[in-house]
Amino acid sequence: MRLLIVEDSPALTTALETSLTREGYICDLAGDGETALSFLETYSYELLILDLMLPRLDGFGVLRAMRKRNHPAWVLVLSARDQVADRVAALDAGANDYLVKPFALDELLARLRALARRPTDAPTPVLVHGELHLDVRSRIARWRGSSLQLTPKEFALLELLLRSRGQVLSRTQIFERLYNSASGSSDKAIEVIMSTLRAKLARAGAGDPIQTRRGFGYVIP
Repeated sequence: MRLLIVEDSPALTTALETSLTREGYICDLAGDGETALSFLETYSYELLILDLMLPRLDGFGVLRAMRKRNHPAWVLVLSARDQVADRVAALDAGANDYLVKPFALDELLARLRALARRPTDAPTPVLVHGELHLDVRSRIARWRGSSLQLTPKEFALLELLLRSRGQVLSRTQIFERLYNSASGSSDKAIEVIMSTLRAKLARAGAGDPIQTRRGFGYVIP
């Protein structure tokens, strides 16, 4: 799941990126509101963590611009502003949740999971393809009830292909969803992840549900 952290404190940004990456999120980082809007125009995000007191354009401006453009991402505001009026203003501007600094990491992770479970446009929590099941909340993949020992990138690749069933995704498209914008890797890394994922599925007896369309990309029909 791709997530944008909009926070101007380098120390907090680093801590959040480290913790969230460990949880399997693909994180991009923006230190001000204008950069955040630029990221939102370029990439697709399911979730945002948004500070309110930002340089160039504050969090309220980001929220208003997002909702004006009908951006579908869920937004968790993370702010030191602890007055009820601040929370009401943020929620009225388009935020989906509000957490006051300082905060407990476990609570932040729980709130992100809760946002991802919301109905309407929220991601489906369990993806099924025959006897292959992906629980996106627990980050566990199972074949006929037995857990598959997938790396975070292998899980993210399989999740992306299952969410996009019937749609052929190019190597570049997959790379943009699995790696953040600061990554030093190239899209050739996708071939390596694809190979190890297919090998693990084959060893488990799941065969190979992924089709390669030469010159176009990959698809699970």
